[in-house]
Amino acid sequence: MDQKGDIRSFPLPSQVADVPGAEGWRSMYPYFTRFQPEDDERFWFYNSMHFPEPMPAFDTITAEVPYTAIGANTARVFAFPTTLGIEHRIVNGRVYITAIPVTEPAEIERRAAIFQERAGYYYENWDQLYDGWKTRIQGLIGEIEAITVPELPEFEDIDVVKNSTGVAQNHYVRENYHRCLDLYSKMWHHHTEFLMLGYGAYVVFFEFCKKAFPEIPDQMVARMVAGVEVIMYRPDDELKRLAKLAVDCGVDDLFVEGCDPAEVLDALGKRGEAGARWLAGFEEARTPWFHVSTGDGFYHHHLSWNEDLSVPFAALTRYVRKARDGESLVRPTETLVQERESIAAEYRDLLASEEERAAFDQMLGLCRLVFPYVEDHKFYCEHWFTTRFFQKIRAFGELLRRQGVLDEADDVFQLHHTEVDAALADVMLAWASGGRPLGAAHLRPIIAERKRMLGVLRDWSPPPALGPVPEALNDPAVKMLWGITAETIETWSRASDELDEKEVHGYGASPGVVEGTARVLKDVNEIGQIREGEILVCPVTAPSWGPVFGKIKAAVSDIGGTMSHAAIVAREYGMPAVVGTGQATKRIKTGQRVRVDGDRGVVRLLD
Repeated sequence: MDQKGDIRSFPLPSQVADVPGAEGWRSMYPYFTRFQPEDDERFWFYNSMHFPEPMPAFDTITAEVPYTAIGANTARVFAFPTTLGIEHRIVNGRVYITAIPVTEPAEIERRAAIFQERAGYYYENWDQLYDGWKTRIQGLIGEIEAITVPELPEFEDIDVVKNSTGVAQNHYVRENYHRCLDLYSKMWHHHTEFLMLGYGAYVVFFEFCKKAFPEIPDQMVARMVAGVEVIMYRPDDELKRLAKLAVDCGVDDLFVEGCDPAEVLDALGKRGEAGARWLAGFEEARTPWFHVSTGDGFYHHHLSWNEDLSVPFAALTRYVRKARDGESLVRPTETLVQERESIAAEYRDLLASEEERAAFDQMLGLCRLVFPYVEDHKFYCEHWFTTRFFQKIRAFGELLRRQGVLDEADDVFQLHHTEVDAALADVMLAWASGGRPLGAAHLRPIIAERKRMLGVLRDWSPPPALGPVPEALNDPAVKMLWGITAETIETWSRASDELDEKEVHGYGASPGVVEGTARVLKDVNEIGQIREGEILVCPVTAPSWGPVFGKIKAAVSDIGGTMSHAAIVAREYGMPAVVGTGQATKRIKTGQRVRVDGDRGVVRLLD
């Protein structure tokens, strides 16, 4: 800050230099993702919550489509009073976003009247509408699973002739590919249909509490809605069930630290009835619960548990050991429920009038009603559907490999979805003419160069924010999910000489104080490095990291607010958490001793 105490501006987008050796990064992304000159006048922050790594070209669809849907529901369908949509830009492979606020009082009032009618209808009919949502989203999952990739054989099946089908297989190459993209877009519209309303309900309750109880900590408000059962924890619960089953069947000796899943499964097949019983339970759990991604559903290489069994098996070994020793595998949900009722009653009694208590009850009841969706949607959308979506795109990559266009199927993800469209058109034409596709000579050098640049871009350390600090931050998701507030921005903007080099500040997201050894992970694929009793320090966590929370003492993240997934999961597992630090992964090193104070939102470096 300057001498007057004002928050200084972050670097302007136009001031961000290209990373040496990756000056051609813009070639990976469409024109509408590039910063424009006028963007220097706006505030942007790095969305490391969803995009903690540089973006492969195809994977930018996981920004393009979600922000299309979020803005549509927020600005156009429900007409949120103080915010429109979210815009995104890419620089050096990293996604920066900004929310467009509504600040004119008359416009806020106009939109509020529209919002009240539309949101009110959803809140009043939440259970019924949510049941319909689950039917629709599972229908979409069924549709994406049913999509096939044409084999393009030398000759069509005779049934095409005898049934007078009139359409050859090469037509379905592009139709089915487009169908994948269209379903992904629909999924995200359904994804955000309820989500912003869920955040909005919480924001209203949060602001009521802050006004009624000026001294109340943010996490105390969040704890009033803790302990609600959600299906996002079901994959981890399935692992615990399988661990108990292994002990019951007497096959627990196979689940040792560092075991190879393929070898364990092979050995179980030779264990007679006991092994068969466990394998039956395992297969039952895999669909749908092992469709959970090891990431948060935004990168093709964050594979599902079904595709990389090493992740769930790493947790299984620990759970088997605890089950064998008679230790509890249950999250402290009952304790959380008792705490939330006690906290709510305590603050409710402080209210002066019956009208205020009635408003408190109504808002808290609505928060608890909508909260399960805030977590449950992730399993259906980012995990189950998106796992299947990436698998289908990979299958189209395999078609391109078989046709000699790509070296390997996963190279398809180095192409933007419009470039994949062109490559498939090339294959369709070649199959029809009896010639050969021309894509190999054109695409393989591009793909090789993009892989090289992504390797270079991984080492870049993105600024947490860009541009001048805004006067208003009115988007509920920005506040509750990413934890972007005036206080966060002030902390991020301080010069290094203004910081206590021994402390990192953020949100106290889950209570408690512990000391331990830090384990800094900047990539979800590194989660296997976590050791028992360590303190996780990362850009962001996701509910799919549930098994990791069974091993660690506390969690610290760069990005996140009181309703971020790291905060929610930490509270459900009863461990301290500090989120929204902006810089923990830069200032803390693996092996350092740290003290995590989840009450005050401070991480103290002890070494």
